[in-house]
Amino acid sequence: MNSTFWLTNVRLETDYHFENDTITKTNSACSHLFIKDGKIGEIVSADSLLDDDYPKKDMKQLLALPSFIEKHCHLDKTLLSDKWRAVTPVNNIFERCEIEKEVLPTLHTTTQQRAEKLLSRYVQFGVTHVRTHVDLYPEVGLKNLEEVQKALQNFEGKLSYEIVAFPQHGLLRTKATNLIREALRFGVGFVGGVDPATVDGDIEASLQQMVELAVEGNAGIDLHLHDPDQLGTFTMKRLAQLTKEAGLQGKVAISHAFGLGDVSHSEAEEMADILRDAGITIVTSVPLRRKFPPVGLLHSKGVPVAIGCDNIFDVWSPFGNGDLLERAGRLAKSSGWEDERSLAQTLQFITGGKTSLNQAGEQTWPKVGDSANMVFVEASCSAEAIARRSLRKATIFNGNFVFSSI
Repeated sequence: MNSTFWLTNVRLETDYHFENDTITKTNSACSHLFIKDGKIGEIVSADSLLDDDYPKKDMKQLLALPSFIEKHCHLDKTLLSDKWRAVTPVNNIFERCEIEKEVLPTLHTTTQQRAEKLLSRYVQFGVTHVRTHVDLYPEVGLKNLEEVQKALQNFEGKLSYEIVAFPQHGLLRTKATNLIREALRFGVGFVGGVDPATVDGDIEASLQQMVELAVEGNAGIDLHLHDPDQLGTFTMKRLAQLTKEAGLQGKVAISHAFGLGDVSHSEAEEMADILRDAGITIVTSVPLRRKFPPVGLLHSKGVPVAIGCDNIFDVWSPFGNGDLLERAGRLAKSSGWEDERSLAQTLQFITGGKTSLNQAGEQTWPKVGDSANMVFVEASCSAEAIARRSLRKATIFNGNFVFSSI
């Protein structure tokens, strides 16, 4: 469609009504949105007469939501588009890594083909930004990175992205430092790491190396931390210290961070203060069989929190479909967020903090001047979309339709 056009009959949430602090109703109204130069140029009532010559796309009263952000995926690992296989049981992460090294080179499809299959699915599910981790280890070198970058280039104009140079088998354990450096020179924006204690065997040396690489390459950090209890929180505390010393506040994330779900409430509160002070983001995949970080507590203390799908049909898991809205619903259900406001606010964990309505029930999105990145769903309100995993009907990125079944 022309980059300047009207979206007509768009359902927007307008306000909440309160009685004794209880939400009794959510109002929704239809509007026309004028899209120009990738942004929302005007918002008018659906009762307004549009008498200009710009193209008009009838959105049939579908609910508009901010498009979704996938903060944790592995485009190089997925088996989508290849033949079905279940997961081989293992005793530890090292055995899993060895199986993966053996399986991936034998597949009939290429890494690029499989990555593009997952990217296509993301776009259809309303995702317009992904952060992907790409494995780097001696046997594969930069091959995975090259294939993933080709896939992402083929999706230019459909979504934006970040890449993490990820030493899945250990930064120190596989002596991956030079590979990380090389990846940073090829446009990668984040240094990855995994379990400095149990994989690398040296918390201090592993974290120091990650921070040094990030500073040297003007990059961020995304550490995968599965280590439990105090071992996990000790690692987080040290990373927070190093983050502040290196001036990396706002550029560091910890994925999984299971230790935050293992410790007591008071310890989690203490950790939240430390993480907020260091500007560290927590990314969770909302696992079903493992305690995960207390998202509500972290958010209330000012810690940025995001959701990512992580494994999507790969050697690590036969499950996963790339649907972030489903993950958000899982978070709400496991957290006991069942009222209108709590469900609506869950949306922020898959949109980079955006919601249609703030805690006071006031409309905060969309506004004139916002980027035209949005997803259209069959729902009356965002709370319903979260609770019912509503069907996605269209995705717009930078003012262009990148998916539509309307």
